[in-house]
Amino acid sequence: MATHMGVYLTNSSNNTIELPVAPSDFTVPSELDGESVTVLGLGEINRIGLEKLKTISFDGVLPLIPKTAHYTTAQKLLKNAQAYIDWIQAAKKTKKPVRVVLSGTKISLSMQITSFEYGFKSGNSIEYQYTLGLTEYRQVQAHKVKVVITKPTTVKKGTSRPAPSKKIGVGSTVIVNGTLHRDSYGAGPGKTEHNATRKVSIYKPGRKCPYHVTTLSGGWRGWVTAGSVKLK
Repeated sequence: MATHMGVYLTNSSNNTIELPVAPSDFTVPSELDGESVTVLGLGEINRIGLEKLKTISFDGVLPLIPKTAHYTTAQKLLKNAQAYIDWIQAAKKTKKPVRVVLSGTKISLSMQITSFEYGFKSGNSIEYQYTLGLTEYRQVQAHKVKVVITKPTTVKKGTSRPAPSKKIGVGSTVIVNGTLHRDSYGAGPGKTEHNATRKVSIYKPGRKCPYHVTTLSGGWRGWVTAGSVKLK
């Protein structure tokens, strides 16, 4: 007996529909984030990142009256095409994830509906044609951090507080305005940063581009001149 293949969508209210006609194509990409960087003494390497968000986009049809169409594949049908359109639009407007399942497989993903386009094409007025776009949803949980407040030190009369250091070093948060380079010698100029908030990850004094900067989450960007950075 052949396995039933169908695409099921479940909204945040735990209401499930099966698309009336299974899409002819349904693929799930699996990619890693990464970038090529140059390491002194080693050369160019591929810095492997984390798993990218999965994105799905597929085309399909919605018969005006699904129960009268001979090509439907769903086991349970809604009364008309507008009912499917209303369901998808409502799920999209909630800005909450939906569960996408391809029956007969292990594909089961929590996703957000990011785009939905539908209408009539090629003069065919007995069905809607649509394109549905979804992006993987990952829940982020906030962790409570206990903050210990220390009693400020009383400054004796007649003494002055030391001025805070204004030097830029490893770990400093900076504003970058300048060209990113492949190495600290200034080779391989690439993209230009404009008022970008970055962190200094490496410092090579005396070089043409002494500062290597990353994103606040640690993603590598490149080497910049001393004149391209200032403390935030």
